[in-house]
Amino acid sequence: MDADFDVLIVGAGLSGIGAAVHLQNDCPSKTYAILESRDAIGGTWDLFRYPGIRSDSDMHTLGYVFKPWTEAKAIADGPNIRKYVRETAAEHSVDQHIRFGHKVTAAQWSSENALWTVTAQNGETDQKITCRFLFMCSGYYNYDAGYTPDFEGFDSFQGEIAHPQKWTPDIDHKDKRVIIIGSGATAVTLVPEIAKTAAHVTMLQRSPTYIVSRPASDKLANLSRKILPESLAYRFSRWKNITLGRFFYNRTQTQPEKVKQKLLKMVRKELGDDFNIETDFTPSYNPWEQRLCLVPDSDLFEALKSGNASIKTAHIKRFVPAGIELESGKVLEADLIVTATGLDLQFLGGMTLDVDGQNLAANDLLTYKGLMYRDVPNFANVFGYTNASWTLKADLTCHYVCRLINRMDEMGADFCVPRVDDDKVEIKDMAPLSSGYFARAVNKLPKEATAQPWQQLHDYAADIKALKHGDLDDGYMQFDHKHETIDAGTIAAE
Repeated sequence: MDADFDVLIVGAGLSGIGAAVHLQNDCPSKTYAILESRDAIGGTWDLFRYPGIRSDSDMHTLGYVFKPWTEAKAIADGPNIRKYVRETAAEHSVDQHIRFGHKVTAAQWSSENALWTVTAQNGETDQKITCRFLFMCSGYYNYDAGYTPDFEGFDSFQGEIAHPQKWTPDIDHKDKRVIIIGSGATAVTLVPEIAKTAAHVTMLQRSPTYIVSRPASDKLANLSRKILPESLAYRFSRWKNITLGRFFYNRTQTQPEKVKQKLLKMVRKELGDDFNIETDFTPSYNPWEQRLCLVPDSDLFEALKSGNASIKTAHIKRFVPAGIELESGKVLEADLIVTATGLDLQFLGGMTLDVDGQNLAANDLLTYKGLMYRDVPNFANVFGYTNASWTLKADLTCHYVCRLINRMDEMGADFCVPRVDDDKVEIKDMAPLSSGYFARAVNKLPKEATAQPWQQLHDYAADIKALKHGDLDDGYMQFDHKHETIDAGTIAAE
């Protein structure tokens, strides 16, 4: 059977647009389309519109390897990141391949035809689209709704309640008493921005998070652009930040207590003696057991010192008409409550996956090199790093997928599939962080093993070796022609 497309990419966000550019550059003969459930390019950076939305990674590593970030601010705001993604799509004519309003709900693989049949909901109708290779770039969370705990008395509050994922322009915080529930990246972004116009902002957290300040602008990167060609300056800044990031992360693993004390010392230097660092800024876990929160140019600390914002570390008992009652009995009054309580993790955009008539749940799958899955042919999924910029892993994933597609062409194979017997691997849950959104979703994620290549690594250097330079024939990847298996061991290594 002829496929409608050689490759279908699901998602037109940062990952999907990057995947299309890589495919055009490295597999120019392949036909492709991008299916996007929404009506705009940008993914996360188009969906989230809450005040102050910005990256928590520098744009020299969050940006594409092939498109230099040239803005002065390395910690960029949402609109500029959205502009960057859309510019990339237009420059490479990727936007001409996007089918908006197509929400993928199911994918079925047929080994007999070496074909994926993808079901996409378009308005009131379902469309069937076929492809040889299915490349998922749909992110890792539910776009329809964020996570909100089941607070007692939630409906009794007489003011307004908003979740950052569903922020709309008509949400008014000027001269209002605002409570922001949460201590993660979204909360620390919202607090200083809303504090500019609100009567007062309280960040209500159940437990603290490690918070680190760094300049929004990278002086060395900006200087390098003045003295070096643009592409060389970008590579320099990118590798500088990758190296520094890896060094810091490795220190958190080898000397966690020393790093912890250094981080807390930095907070004390920012805030002085007027704040309770032990209660409000000292987590119960070690650095990088959960993501650190980045605040550019100390904006959160400045808002706290100004008195326009404050932090309260306490447990919520219930919502009441005037605000929130704490377990202590104290009531925090508010006009607006923002539930910055996290994401709802969702694997593969919530679609169902079927291989030769067998339905596969996410927890049935075993990850292969952090991008494919055991016994799932011609299928890859972008899942970025938790300890570094998402796009670093996305770029490497795209590079590997293109190598794989080209190898199949060289061999005349119809599909490739990673395989291993259960008795040869020790399988465990995938839990890269102890954060609540991962803990809640452990049964929604694939499994991993205790040894490579059946692991979701969060190590850029190791992934470069495995995905960019490693042999495609590693003894686990098999190349098939319909049902006739080709002996991968006879293929010469690259």
